[in-house]
Amino acid sequence: MTKRTDQLHLGAFIYYAGHHHAGWRHPESGVEGMYDFDLYRSIAETAERGKFDMIFFADLLYVQHVDMAASGMLDPITLLSALAAVTKRIGLTATVSTTYNHPYNVARKFASLDYISKGRAGWNIVTSQLDIEAHNYGLPKHPDHALRYEMAEEFVEAVTRLWDSWDDDALVLDREAGIYADPGKVKAVDYQGKWFSSKGPLNVPRPPQGNPVLIQAGSSRQGQEFASRYGEVIFTAQQSLEAARAFYAAVNGRLSGAGRKPGSLKVMPGISPILGSTVEEARRKERELTDLIPTELAVMALSGMVSHDLSAYPSDGPLPDIPDPVEKSNGMKSRVQLIMDTARSEGLSIRELGQRILGARGHLQFVGTPEQLADLMEQWFQEKACDGFNVMGPVLPGDLETFTDEVVPILQRRGLFRTEYSGTTLRDHLGLERAEAGHFSRRGAAEVGVNG
Repeated sequence: MTKRTDQLHLGAFIYYAGHHHAGWRHPESGVEGMYDFDLYRSIAETAERGKFDMIFFADLLYVQHVDMAASGMLDPITLLSALAAVTKRIGLTATVSTTYNHPYNVARKFASLDYISKGRAGWNIVTSQLDIEAHNYGLPKHPDHALRYEMAEEFVEAVTRLWDSWDDDALVLDREAGIYADPGKVKAVDYQGKWFSSKGPLNVPRPPQGNPVLIQAGSSRQGQEFASRYGEVIFTAQQSLEAARAFYAAVNGRLSGAGRKPGSLKVMPGISPILGSTVEEARRKERELTDLIPTELAVMALSGMVSHDLSAYPSDGPLPDIPDPVEKSNGMKSRVQLIMDTARSEGLSIRELGQRILGARGHLQFVGTPEQLADLMEQWFQEKACDGFNVMGPVLPGDLETFTDEVVPILQRRGLFRTEYSGTTLRDHLGLERAEAGHFSRRGAAEVGVNG
């Protein structure tokens, strides 16, 4: 096998006071600061000290089970705009739904963030997943999975056209002549789709990166097709080296058909590391966190994922046969498939499987020493199972600090990760070219219904 000459990419995934569902209950969590800017400033500074490519803020448009679970979060774009002022290099990425927003607002927010951060913005594109989100936006039901991706394609097409509505050299700023911008280089987009429309132009000039980096979170067939056309980073959940290699080959194999260059899409699976100076210490930490998950919550979470009420079954018994759980799901279909595969391969009980879901939320959970984690990351990278990882600290801020102080130096010594930033933008960090006008417009005008 030829050794790769590029380097790993790392994202710091920020979710409540830790990615583990019970992370907020751990005595070392920063849960008291979840609505305090100082906590996030500390986290961002740690990630930047570790030379991470980006910090990555999740977002949910609802609250649920507030008696048992951390719920509610600050608006990520607002938060990242504040963090832009206290960081210098690290990328700033946020989840924003295409189902419960309008393209003009999203285009404006991310263009603004890209300016405020001097080219460090990235958008994690999601379609949302639950009816309770629809209810918060005055709708009776969440749109079906396939329809959401159809809507998302229109949404992203409209956003990228709005970003392109100012030419790079449109600003003139000629005080003497009184010309602010060249009107021939600021154009209406006249986008008219089935679900979204916008006349444009955007009221923010073309962003410093051309377009903020587009990140896609989803591994279903529709998600892979979407990523092959628009995604520059794909955030995925993979449980084994073999599955990750197959996924990596599949998504990269789609690029040429979308008219894209090799290497223009970075695959970054999530990994939730529980670390100890010894394996025994790491396992003890894992047990501590697992014991903090109530059985009732584990059963409830699994029932929701597989669209089947499991409360009447023995929690320490096996998962019953459930007809077509993937087809029934209107959420993350690829995650449901992963859960069912895990149940079959490991023979977990309902309680164990529910706790597993709430532990790493479907992503790979690693339990061991920093050296062992570096070994796994190197193997996945060298065997073309990924281009890097989204690191999901189970308890924040401490687990991100441990990864930064104990794992990053190992990766650096092995030549797998940068010791200093070599560029200033998120595209620089990821090795992506600056987006030229029309970079993401891959469909003909007649197909998308664009006038003019």
